[in-house]
Amino acid sequence: MQKTLRDSATIRWSALLLLALANFCAYIFMDILSPIKDLMEETRGWDSLAFGTMQGSETFLNVFVFFLIFAGIILDKMGVRFTALLSGAVMLVGAVIKYYAVSESFYGSGAETWFTENLNYIPIFEELGVSPFYQGMPASAKVAAVGFMIFGCGVEMAGITVSRGIVKWFKGREVALAMGSEMALARLGVATCMIFSPFFAKFGGEVSVSRSVAFGVVLLCIALIMFVVYFFMDKKLDAQTGEAEEQDDPFKISDIGKILSSLGFWLVALLCVLYYSAIFPFQKYAVNMLQCNLTFTEVPADSFWASSNVTLVQYGIMLVVAATAFMFNFAKKSSVKYGTLCISILSLITYCYMGYMRQSAESIFAVFPLLAVGITPILGSYVDHKGKAASMLLLGSLLLIVCHLTFAFVLPGFKGNQVGGVIVAYLTILVLGASFSLVPASLWPSVPKLVDAKIIGSAYALIFWIQNIGLWLFPLLIGKILDNTNKGVTSATELDYTAPLLMLAGLGLAALIIGLILKVVDKKKGIGLEEPNIK
Repeated sequence: MQKTLRDSATIRWSALLLLALANFCAYIFMDILSPIKDLMEETRGWDSLAFGTMQGSETFLNVFVFFLIFAGIILDKMGVRFTALLSGAVMLVGAVIKYYAVSESFYGSGAETWFTENLNYIPIFEELGVSPFYQGMPASAKVAAVGFMIFGCGVEMAGITVSRGIVKWFKGREVALAMGSEMALARLGVATCMIFSPFFAKFGGEVSVSRSVAFGVVLLCIALIMFVVYFFMDKKLDAQTGEAEEQDDPFKISDIGKILSSLGFWLVALLCVLYYSAIFPFQKYAVNMLQCNLTFTEVPADSFWASSNVTLVQYGIMLVVAATAFMFNFAKKSSVKYGTLCISILSLITYCYMGYMRQSAESIFAVFPLLAVGITPILGSYVDHKGKAASMLLLGSLLLIVCHLTFAFVLPGFKGNQVGGVIVAYLTILVLGASFSLVPASLWPSVPKLVDAKIIGSAYALIFWIQNIGLWLFPLLIGKILDNTNKGVTSATELDYTAPLLMLAGLGLAALIIGLILKVVDKKKGIGLEEPNIK
């Protein structure tokens, strides 16, 4: 029997690395403005509602113009290669528009005048209460929202393409480990964004938010290059296997009906939207929430902790934490295995100490994905060999509830206690990141068990579409709730976040209930969610 590229562990993991690095770059741009919400308010005149509306716009076309459904059909008809290149190009176009919106060249331009006078009322969408713009929304926020919508089409298309690509290269092998590892690396993008977005915005002592967005645009150029390299690897694989990129059995609209008639699919989709809605919208406000609930002192401008060098050193230590935590999963010798674990733990403590010394909320929240990088591959490997995917989802939901309630009620109690507050924040953020890692390791690899291989792209697209409804709605809701519960508060760092955090904890509770139902259905119908992927 002829050996193919995917039979080589080195080559199939190299293919995974290309997809993961592209997603890593996309994740950075997705939250590029999140750690500088306060700077957007100071320099661009955006309030919480404008910020939340712009952040929610990322998913608008996916949800209300059904772009994600079309993306799934494109993926099933045209294959992974074409869709990967298309998604990379669409992300880049949207990113360039968003960069223009926050750049100095936008101000005083004809575009600013036009957007100020127009798009204040959009028929039907306004009546339904789902318009991506509103009367009085800053012109720069409107244009940024347009760019973010286009980027959102590309990034979600990339998400389903990467999932389909991993299934293609790893099915029957370590698929959950591969998906978990891909997401662990991609989520480092969140930490990278939290550290470098403020770094570029404040670089040289002069505030310029457009520098942060430009950094993201450059990374999306790199992502497109990664997809081009993957294109040729994937093409060679198909030449070896004789598989056609386009399906022999053509996609039919009736195939969507098959997916929607599956109760297991609906439970997984609902679990996904609830779970992700409690995390991604929170990420967009997390830095500002920490600024409001922790007590920071001004670091002297001439000290090491205020210099640009400390950012690079801290990021280097973060990479050591991530690399050693990841290596721990694959080391065979116990001396190497536990040696890397010790290095990882010591590096994490050093990183946290530096975050405290910098007195920086964005530096503290950047710890979010670091525990996930270490444990996601462990969880993925466990699901591959032992199963228990549905049980892991229940555990993730419980951790989610505990973390948001801690942010709502425990963290504010440490206001004024610098050390205690930072310790509580670090521990809660790390646990939240760990809970987040349970989803890619257990939920995404379960989808192939629910639908035929022929329509798996459409199944992922439908789940992402349902997920995007939450990702559109909840950043907007958080912004509205913040404005309504903080009337008269003029400082962006003195807001009360209790109400939005309670809402997010409620999403975790709903996810827990759905998870319990899913476990019962799985046992009754024999879907196999609790069974291992490798048999």
